[in-house]
Amino acid sequence: MDFVDTFTDPANVTTAIVGVLTFATILTLAAPMLRSDKLDERMKSVSTRREELRRRSRQQITGTPASPSLRRVDEGMIKKVVDKLDLKRLLEDPKVQDKLAQAGYRGPRPLTVFYFCRFSLPFVFGLIAAIYIFGINGFHLMTQMKLGIVVIGAAVGFYGPNVYLTNRAAKRKESIVGAFPDALDLLLICVEAGMSIEAAIQKVASEIGTRSIELAEELSLLTAELSYLPERRQAYEGLSRRTNHPGIKAVATAMIQAERYGTPLGQALRVMAKENREMRIASAEKKAAQLPAKLTVPMILFFLPVLFVVILGPAGMRISDTLNHKPPKTPPAGTR
Repeated sequence: MDFVDTFTDPANVTTAIVGVLTFATILTLAAPMLRSDKLDERMKSVSTRREELRRRSRQQITGTPASPSLRRVDEGMIKKVVDKLDLKRLLEDPKVQDKLAQAGYRGPRPLTVFYFCRFSLPFVFGLIAAIYIFGINGFHLMTQMKLGIVVIGAAVGFYGPNVYLTNRAAKRKESIVGAFPDALDLLLICVEAGMSIEAAIQKVASEIGTRSIELAEELSLLTAELSYLPERRQAYEGLSRRTNHPGIKAVATAMIQAERYGTPLGQALRVMAKENREMRIASAEKKAAQLPAKLTVPMILFFLPVLFVVILGPAGMRISDTLNHKPPKTPPAGTR
């Protein structure tokens, strides 16, 4: 019973939450130092997948019996649950595949996991909230408020996968966009040196990996798609769709037009590189202009109270000592 009281005490729960948030903050700050370099591993996986696609494509062309399909197939337990409940139709989202690709998840399995999480997490979060608020500690709330907390937990579980996917895609896009102008400069140098576009993209992918692993992975995937897709236009369109950035879309369109009409690719890359550098500078200036407005609330909540305590604290302590100081009593005259 004492353990349950200790576990359900609001002060202990608040302390635990603060401790978890503090640990998460320290882990976030230390993550860049603890992060291992996965560039070689991710580039190797893309290269392995490219060779596998080439091998299967040759098997299908030569008519090898029982040759496997080029498309990946998901046959796990989660896939069976999703198909049994027809979650793809129930939770249909026409843009979910593009969102998954922008977040770095490719293939049929991430799509199945996404639909399964959107279906199961509302029940899981709602059940956890109901068990805690009705069975462990109700905080002396009314029944309507308890039901509202359960509904909020279910809503968090329903919208949680979308929020996570959006944040993951935004971070990945930021990493790609930050290194893309440098990649264009390297690509321009390689093309003007006489390298083919596939060899140039592969060379840039290996060099830009120290700046952005995500961009290196996308460029390696672009090289793989250029080697086995029936039309090169599909590979460039896939790159623009996975990145979802105007600058990269413009570069993809320029490369498609250069191959279709035979225009010089180096000149188009030079213009695109200049535009992307200007776009990166404009984005940095925009963030710098937003900084004073974003710092207003933290300064009011955190800096100003501390500043007032430091400035007015000694004066207040001195006034308090003066008011509480009592002069010694003098004996009345003639008492001796």
